[in-house]
Amino acid sequence: MATLLITIIYAAFIGLGLPDSLFGASWPSIYTEFDLPISLGGLVTSICCGATLISSLMSSRLIKRLGTNKLTAACTFLTAIALLGYSFAPHFAFICLLAVPLGLGAGSIDTALNNYVALHYSASRMSFLHCCYGVGVTISPFVLSQVFRSGMTWRTGYRIMALIQLSLAMILVFTLPVWKKVHGGESSSEEDFETLSLRQAASIKGVKVMWLLFMCSCTIECSVGNWGSTFLVEHKHLSNELAAASVTFYYLGMTMGRFLSGVLAKKLHSWQIIKIGFILLGAALVLLVFVPVDAVTVVALMLIGLGNGPMFPNFNYLAPENFGEKKSPAIIGTQMAVSNFAILVGPVVCGLLGQALGMRVFPFYLVAFYAVMVAVFVRATRIWKMPGILEKKKAEN
Repeated sequence: MATLLITIIYAAFIGLGLPDSLFGASWPSIYTEFDLPISLGGLVTSICCGATLISSLMSSRLIKRLGTNKLTAACTFLTAIALLGYSFAPHFAFICLLAVPLGLGAGSIDTALNNYVALHYSASRMSFLHCCYGVGVTISPFVLSQVFRSGMTWRTGYRIMALIQLSLAMILVFTLPVWKKVHGGESSSEEDFETLSLRQAASIKGVKVMWLLFMCSCTIECSVGNWGSTFLVEHKHLSNELAAASVTFYYLGMTMGRFLSGVLAKKLHSWQIIKIGFILLGAALVLLVFVPVDAVTVVALMLIGLGNGPMFPNFNYLAPENFGEKKSPAIIGTQMAVSNFAILVGPVVCGLLGQALGMRVFPFYLVAFYAVMVAVFVRATRIWKMPGILEKKKAEN
């Protein structure tokens, strides 16, 4: 039964990833169909992330009221309906409107499942959870590239993803009793969670440092996801089909990074894995900036996913360790909120710069946030004792 539950949780996180890469990969086709400026893609992302930010801040209260299981099922249904609506949108305004329920559903799923796994499972399980997210974001551009190859439009891709999401939602509904059987006292323990405002959370030592790490990592992740395809089309002059397929390698790298993080977590502490991620991410950005060969660019995008991919799950897994179990759902909720603030603002700025200066600015935009991320990480080393990369992990109880 415990194996079934973690499988259900993993499936829900695959569903969480499906919409996140779909829009970025389909945007070159969408803005062409509606005759829109390139930068408006950032507007849709911002609306979606704004809704996600709101639901992230509300999630600790929703978890206390509904429980993780019911909240996850309901929000998966909500995102499925939003995806289906995208496929029938007659005007760009409808896409903006549907981004609201899509973001509201995603924010609650993300916070609830991150907190649940951080409290009840190992660091390996957390990394594998986000590996499943990587599977979801890898599936979407791959399916979309096949849709384009078959001569169909981006709308067909959205309908396929909506059907997958609806299927996952049905599975979650039918398996609601499994959660109680595995963790019978879960509902009572959720009632003991502390609810914190942003101001209260910010007053806790180290919280703002973690917020900045999340913001930089998520800006890099989503800027590549949202604008990687457009960069390849506009600056590298690849076809829409080839660009969508190339971005699949980025998400494949992210998935591999999170899978390897899950394997390494059996021997390494989360901070050690984060350090390795920094090294890989820096090497990838060097390739992206200094080697202007198309094939190397695709490899660099894959390495960005490989290095940056383990950051998010390991940052989240550290919440109970850094701030305590009772505060963790509220802290994770604020971390999701600031992450989505970064996702809201970061890609918009990238799009505006790309429109004003050309998409050649894209690699340098990523480098700027990487530099800030490194500086903040140095600050984190002064707050928490971090093991060296080669230091053996202490046995967990």
